[in-house]
Amino acid sequence: MSDVIRLLDLRDEPLSVDEVYRAVADPSAGGIVLFVGTVRDHDGGHGVDALAYSAHPTVLEQMRAVADGVVERYDVVSLAAVHRVGDLGVGDIAVVVAVAAVHRGGAFEACRALIDDLKGSVPIWKHQSFDNGTDEWVGSP
Repeated sequence: MSDVIRLLDLRDEPLSVDEVYRAVADPSAGGIVLFVGTVRDHDGGHGVDALAYSAHPTVLEQMRAVADGVVERYDVVSLAAVHRVGDLGVGDIAVVVAVAAVHRGGAFEACRALIDDLKGSVPIWKHQSFDNGTDEWVGSP
């Protein structure tokens, strides 16, 4: 892993915002931006009871490709991303990403790109169970 990409992982246990923050903290950074994605209690007009994330075996390779792309496009000091798999309840943390940069503007831009690119291209799928007894898969091919 490069000196800039400090933490990339997929976990079946609760995520730590503090761990991700510590991973990107650097004395040369003037700004650190964190994004924490949580399980909300509704989607598409339905109440969400629970959800489960599953991932393709190549997910860490794909996360690395996304992180490399962000590092190539943005002037960042450090970067980290951790995603959860398994069963999650409303309010649980599903993903934590962070970027440190010399200036806040660069940190904001790179962090947004990191989460958007992860959500758009990494093979992690969400199975939602709704309070009306229905369910759906999100992000599956």
